[in-house]
Amino acid sequence: MSSQNAFTHISLKFPDGSKRQFESGVTGREVAEGISKSLAKKSVAISLDGELSDLADPIQRDAVIEIITRGDDRALELVRHDCAHVLAEAVQELWPGTQVTIGPVIENGFYYDFARDQPFTSEDLPVIEKKMRQIIARNEPFVKEIWSREKARKFFGEKGEEYKLELIEAIPDDQDLKVYSQGSWADLCRGPHMRSTGDVGNSFKLMNVAGAYWRGDSNNVMLTRIYGTAFADDKQLKQYLHMREEAEKRDHRKLGREMDLFHFQEEGPGVVFWHSKGWRLFQNLTNYMRRRLDEHGYEEVNAPQILDKAMWETSGHWEWYHESMFITQTEDDRVFAIKPMNCPGHVAIFKHGLKSYRDLPVKLAEFGNVHRYEPSGALHGLLRVRGFTQDDAHVFCTEEQMHAECMRINELIISTYGDFGFTDFTVLLSTRPAKRVGNDASWDHAEEVMGNVLKEIESKSDGKIKIGINPGEGAFYGPKFEYILKDAIGRTWQCGTTQIDFNLPERFGAFYIDSDSEKKQPVMIHRAICGSMERFLGILIENYAGHFPLWLAPHQIVVATITSEANDYAQFVVKKLKNAGLTATSDIRNEKINYKVREHSLAKVPVIMVCGMREADEGSVNIRRLGSRDQTSLLLEEAIASLVSEATAPDKLRHLEQ
Repeated sequence: MSSQNAFTHISLKFPDGSKRQFESGVTGREVAEGISKSLAKKSVAISLDGELSDLADPIQRDAVIEIITRGDDRALELVRHDCAHVLAEAVQELWPGTQVTIGPVIENGFYYDFARDQPFTSEDLPVIEKKMRQIIARNEPFVKEIWSREKARKFFGEKGEEYKLELIEAIPDDQDLKVYSQGSWADLCRGPHMRSTGDVGNSFKLMNVAGAYWRGDSNNVMLTRIYGTAFADDKQLKQYLHMREEAEKRDHRKLGREMDLFHFQEEGPGVVFWHSKGWRLFQNLTNYMRRRLDEHGYEEVNAPQILDKAMWETSGHWEWYHESMFITQTEDDRVFAIKPMNCPGHVAIFKHGLKSYRDLPVKLAEFGNVHRYEPSGALHGLLRVRGFTQDDAHVFCTEEQMHAECMRINELIISTYGDFGFTDFTVLLSTRPAKRVGNDASWDHAEEVMGNVLKEIESKSDGKIKIGINPGEGAFYGPKFEYILKDAIGRTWQCGTTQIDFNLPERFGAFYIDSDSEKKQPVMIHRAICGSMERFLGILIENYAGHFPLWLAPHQIVVATITSEANDYAQFVVKKLKNAGLTATSDIRNEKINYKVREHSLAKVPVIMVCGMREADEGSVNIRRLGSRDQTSLLLEEAIASLVSEATAPDKLRHLEQ
């Protein structure tokens, strides 16, 4: 048998397109050494046909191979995976008898869940980190072995690892049971891993501890979860920690309290209690969006908030989405649902009255209040709610108009984001999911059109807009574009969408009269720019850190007095500002001016006008800007003219310049 294997060869293809023959069973390490000794020293894993594998794994088939070095972006997941194993070993060395459960890689880091009579606290983290660095310095190799069920049960049973025994039972019999060891410590794991604990490096940090139920089930025992992060080098770690620090400062929930914008309470889980300033901010955004929609030929409509179950059965939402819908039944046994989206209502409006091909495209927009059930644990301020306003629109058009309309939507979305200061975008095409409605021919056609639009988006932006494919993530009724933007501290947010839909018009029997006087089904393009207005405002609050541009700010100007003798003048200034269309209030309290300035700065008021007797005598104001210690003295009329210009929204400014 060994003689036969010696003559069995495989073909490996490299990234440059070259191919080489190797004996079956050659390892990734041996392949790397055959290329160069320096590459072998830097390599930590291999990729076979796009899947990461251990460097020591024998290769027994033809494949496309890549040698993965520690600096490769794909190695970051391995760094974090291995760091989780080092964490688990450190905990068990420090506190023998602690049981380890599961420790996966997550976005920006990893965690490990532990079972211990006394839960860990944040004070334990520096001690654990110190032990982890000692384990990394040992540079113990990661060694993979395939064990029998009996051997694994005996090993982990003798250690008292009850959770590992449960995991062993959950692994299907036709799958190998892999155990990785690092020195004398071993763990059940699918892999892959890098060469040794030394490859983890020291660019890691344990972040916090939290409670977590075993397997996420509240009926199970509560475990202690330790979260950590790890990067390829210290520079990346410092950048991430700085971003985290900035994110905490910018948390929209914290700023919402400081700026008196909104609150949440238990009696209304997942719905927003907007305060007057917050509602003004909401309306500023809505009014801006209304002007943009009018500019692009949309008609604003309003569909019912609650509809009979039959409507949702026809649309397909009852089958695919009803678990996320709020449902009620009346005394006459009719079942209704509060709308989770606006699409069926807009089809009904389109169908009301005969439409000709000359009428198309018909663009229906709605700031629709929708409700979707989100689990309590998933709710997160404005970013994840149960009741929200969708800046929804549906374009009903001919197939010939479809490409052009998608491009017009793209231009509207990109220009809107630009008005809010976002300049870094990615557009992803999400293709057909496994569970979907409609036939493959319709999906093929829709994906072909959207693929062509995606190429045009990239070419027209001169490469400034990045594009990509998101396989299997389309809506159940059609493929979609997802617009992802990057904020001021480098975080990405998925906001706008464009979706082509051949299915809903067919299911509802929507049609228009074509040029040959025949009925023809329209194409329905679903479109959202902000997505959820509440979520978009949460993103804006964090992006601006509460320092809104004057045109968007919910409270633009406070006129604060130094002395009570200037109170009448302050009220006069406020009146002049309001007459000019600006949002202004006075602060004539009997408090020191520095106290007033600090208070309004904390509330993120963009402009504070300070008035004393000198300003009253001169007819001037002393202007202080949020975030600046500089002061500017201007005559009142001059100041008002300057602020009116600054408070002009970008879309209005463009019209003035045309």
